[in-house]
Amino acid sequence: MGMDLLNIARTGVLASQSQLAVTSNNIANANTQGYHRQVAEQSSLDNQRLGGNFFGSGTYISDVKRIYNDYAARELRIGQTTVSEAQATQIKMGELDQLFSQIGKSIPQGLNDLFAGLNSLADLPDDIGIRNNVLGSAGQLASSLNQMQAHLDGQMKQTNDQIAGITDRINEIGNELGHINRELMKSQGEDMSLLDKQDALIQELSQYSQVNVIPLDTGAKSIMLGGAVMLVSGEVSMAIGTTAGDPFPNESRVTSSAGAQTLIIDPSQMGGQLGALYEFRNETLVQAQLEVGQLALGVADAFNQAQSQGFDLSGALGQNIFTDINDPDMAVGRVGGFGTNTGNANLRVNIDDTSALTGGSYDLTFTAPGTYELTDINTGEVTPLTLNGSQLDGGDGFSIHIDSGAFVDGDKFEIRPSAGAAAGIKVEMTDPKGIAAAGPKITAGTANSGNTEIEILSIDRNNVNLPLTGSELTYQIDPVANTFTVFDASGTLVSAAAPYTPPTITSNGFSFDVNTTSTSTESFTFDFTFAEGDNSNVVSMAQLSEAKLMNSGGSTLADVYEGTKLVVGGKAKAASVAVGSAEAVFTQAYNRVQSESGVNLDEEAGNLIRFQQAYQASARIMTTASEIFDTLFSSVR
Repeated sequence: MGMDLLNIARTGVLASQSQLAVTSNNIANANTQGYHRQVAEQSSLDNQRLGGNFFGSGTYISDVKRIYNDYAARELRIGQTTVSEAQATQIKMGELDQLFSQIGKSIPQGLNDLFAGLNSLADLPDDIGIRNNVLGSAGQLASSLNQMQAHLDGQMKQTNDQIAGITDRINEIGNELGHINRELMKSQGEDMSLLDKQDALIQELSQYSQVNVIPLDTGAKSIMLGGAVMLVSGEVSMAIGTTAGDPFPNESRVTSSAGAQTLIIDPSQMGGQLGALYEFRNETLVQAQLEVGQLALGVADAFNQAQSQGFDLSGALGQNIFTDINDPDMAVGRVGGFGTNTGNANLRVNIDDTSALTGGSYDLTFTAPGTYELTDINTGEVTPLTLNGSQLDGGDGFSIHIDSGAFVDGDKFEIRPSAGAAAGIKVEMTDPKGIAAAGPKITAGTANSGNTEIEILSIDRNNVNLPLTGSELTYQIDPVANTFTVFDASGTLVSAAAPYTPPTITSNGFSFDVNTTSTSTESFTFDFTFAEGDNSNVVSMAQLSEAKLMNSGGSTLADVYEGTKLVVGGKAKAASVAVGSAEAVFTQAYNRVQSESGVNLDEEAGNLIRFQQAYQASARIMTTASEIFDTLFSSVR
């Protein structure tokens, strides 16, 4: 019986020692990220028959388990993906909102300063100092647009770099998980330390993308990103990376590689930080760039057109203040051809009407033998285009020119009419005398339809027939027959009906364009008298501040910028709300995991005392058994 006592005590000591070791390990790893609480399961040894009874023979540690709830872990990964996506969106939208509300406030201020200068010039149209101030304000406005575009380009580069950095980290995690899988295969998934490392890596991975975990019989786990991209298959790790964008190289794409095969994947379907960055770049940042470009085109076109309708201090027709809207510097990035195209068409986008621009992007597709379709990427609206010679007409304020080459069936291009304009806008005028403050007098006939506009192209002050006060000329224009007839101030015929090639008429020392949808005869009287102190044209320029020039007559120039700022601000606010909601869900999932798998120090401290007492009691049994043996031996001496 003494031998039995010693054996029972020995098993009790060993079991308590194991329990103490497990408890101590839990306490030591209470603050270890990703650690899952362990428990030692204790069982009784088989009973022994002695005489007619069964007596217990002690205890042993039957298993050491890792407390892990697969469902709770999956919930935590989903919560982590959602909160990381929301936080990434909030950060990027916050940066963009700050850019528009703080750094970008120089743009509306520049517009206000320019219009204030024009109002001052209207009071003193011949003042060179005020004219210099107007040109200075115009230069500051152009510089503000340039700087805004530079900041937006910086945001584009930063976002691309962040995407590339995330793909690098995902690959590192994939390689580590592949190595852990190999080690777990050796232990058939029993190494709890490796399992904790594996879960910690998977949890980190879920920050960058949605993660699907597929347990294998070998103890390893295969990992898929976004439900479609395999990252780890058993012990084999795949790779993701970035490559140049298509059709715009500066908008990098994400790839997935397995062996020699590389596929383009859509990060917006993957969620997490990767999906958030990709969606921010494509849905918000690019749109913001295009709308700032739309404003630059509107500014340049409005003031250049106003200049063309007036006279400078020398009496000459006004020249451009800003870069022409179709100058190559203003047209960078308007067309992007997809890499899958088999044709060699070289396209150019020409802005025809800035008021009709939407600040959007379009897909141009060609279907043989002659179908050209333009699809608005934002609305999905499809518009058929008409090929006139080498020009495709039908766009929202723009036309597409085929400068060389030809389309092949299935060719596709992305058209961004306002791209690059904010970077390219400059003040071309250097002489303040060139500001066209004075204006001609062009009077439309009372019977006109109202569907015809006149745009002066050139004036020859040396031409003796140039219409002046007292010798005004009236042009009757037949837009159906494409002829014009000229009468003097008394109504006497000056020249009989003469043909012209639409839209330009050149006669009596000046040229003008006729833009009309009318089918009836239209009449206009011209007086190009130039007088110092005339401010009629600069007054018209100053009134552009209130004119609904943009978005098909729905917005002023300032409204375009304010509209973009409001949209960005609204998205930034929505992102903040989304973060709060996502964090609440994540916290709930985290607390559930911690309640099951986390280390509770109070509970472990209680266990420590309990197992210590059990150890001491088992040791006391050994002492008692020893004393019994000593007594027994003494009694037989």
